[in-house]
Amino acid sequence: MDIQNIVIFGSTGSIGKNVLEVVRLNAERFRVIALCANTQIDRLFDQCMEFRPLYAVVGDTGRAAFLEDRLRAVSCPTRVKWGGDALIRMAVLPEADSVIAAIVGSAGLPSTFAAAKAGKKLLLANKETLVMGGEIFMRTVRENRATLLPLDSEHNAIFQSLPHDYSGEPVRHGVESLLLTGSGGPFRASTRAEMRDATPEQACAHPNWSMGKKISVDSATLMNKGLEMIEAHWLFGVPVDRIEVVIHPQSIIHSLVRYTDGSALAELGNPDMRTPIAQALAYPERIVSGVGALDLFRLPSLCFEPPDFGRFPCLPLAYEAMRLGKSVPVALNIANELAVQAFLGRKIGFCEIPEIVESTMERMPPVVLDSMEDILLAAEEARRFAVDVIDEKMKSYS
Repeated sequence: MDIQNIVIFGSTGSIGKNVLEVVRLNAERFRVIALCANTQIDRLFDQCMEFRPLYAVVGDTGRAAFLEDRLRAVSCPTRVKWGGDALIRMAVLPEADSVIAAIVGSAGLPSTFAAAKAGKKLLLANKETLVMGGEIFMRTVRENRATLLPLDSEHNAIFQSLPHDYSGEPVRHGVESLLLTGSGGPFRASTRAEMRDATPEQACAHPNWSMGKKISVDSATLMNKGLEMIEAHWLFGVPVDRIEVVIHPQSIIHSLVRYTDGSALAELGNPDMRTPIAQALAYPERIVSGVGALDLFRLPSLCFEPPDFGRFPCLPLAYEAMRLGKSVPVALNIANELAVQAFLGRKIGFCEIPEIVESTMERMPPVVLDSMEDILLAAEEARRFAVDVIDEKMKSYS
């Protein structure tokens, strides 16, 4: 059995930590050769001590020097690098077999694109790559014969429920539609008035999943389902009007594929990210994940309901952005990213997140995107518009 060399972008985040848990259980199959984080130096130090990667990458030179001094003091051989260029070099390491793309936000685009261009096996958890540059990214994957495997539980469930030779042509394979399930988040039963007073702590208290703050807030606004809808379109080639969001509070069915013959195939399991991570790491084989078996006799009743577009306007905004196309999904993503950051910093209210997204989408002229450079330029323009909108909201909020 060949050992698989892996690079982990975002190793100190929720996805990265779960990847390392799966690696621990399957140490004979995987070797971590690079760990990349931003600011959580203590956690990264502990990871370096345990896994002894060739490289560790951090966000800036100050943190790099601090980490390097600590590693040298204990004779850990890991070499420390810093900055965006270092991330790209990790993505194209000749000895790397698989790259885990789990950096949160638009900061993950360059390294993810670099891994695709290098033809790597790419395990994708960075939503922004497909949301902001789906067409360009998928073309890059095809042209360089990279292997793309989704880590999000919903897309991984769809991947497992599609034919093994699925080629991105739904009609040819009899695929009628995709159903993305979501718990509904912590405010599923809340009124708009209650949500207006929501705190960051309440928004981050997801009922089923343990996730980072940004994605937890996205779950609370249902923006995560909108972003996942855009991702699913690019991953599987299914038109937007045939991708449906279904609220499923128990988070047992992780998504479904409907077929033209009336069948609906689903992937079920306990809500734990180690399951899709293990599936993608070992694909096409299966390995232990550390997740317990689903006990059908102890399951609660499984419930399903349509999302409320009125109470959760981020979801229809994502559908609108995808239908408009061009650079509009970039505006959606950047505005949401900055609005969530402002909310977590208690600078705006929860219900102002979709208002900021909508205003940014309206202000930013849509342009055609032909390259990653175009995506990054559009992101900077969207950032300027979103900052202006947030500044206006902050004045009214205070």
